[in-house]
Amino acid sequence: MMILSLFVAFGVRCLLVILFLPFSAADKILNFSGAVRQASEIAPSRGLARGLIIAGLFVEIVMSLGIVTGIADRLAAFVLAGYCMTTALLWKQFWKPGDFWAGGKGRELFWDFLKNFSLGAGFLLVTFGTSSTTALDILTDPTVSSHPYSLESTAR
Repeated sequence: MMILSLFVAFGVRCLLVILFLPFSAADKILNFSGAVRQASEIAPSRGLARGLIIAGLFVEIVMSLGIVTGIADRLAAFVLAGYCMTTALLWKQFWKPGDFWAGGKGRELFWDFLKNFSLGAGFLLVTFGTSSTTALDILTDPTVSSHPYSLESTAR
């Protein structure tokens, strides 16, 4: 039963980050110019847009690996939560097209916006856990791990 719990923990963490690693990261690498073009929508210069894409790649790869491996997973999840919410605010601005009630682009962006925020909330659950004790742990030691693959934590 303990081994099953470990596989479930690993599988859930893989599903949580699968959007970023491998898919979004691979898309940024394979279509770097397109990603830079999209980042240019908010960046005042092409150089800054490139920097944003490289930073995004770093976040998507390194933080996803942190969550999957359990190494500093709470900090990694916190960073990915911020990443999800920031990208929602910058690129999923459903209020801008002005056609939300007409079922146009604004409504499509709204669902993407909510998906980003919901995924961010899932990462915050990894960060803070479900008890006030675990929330205090992250404040006192930001690199603390939740130890998702510890046999002791699955023996309950």
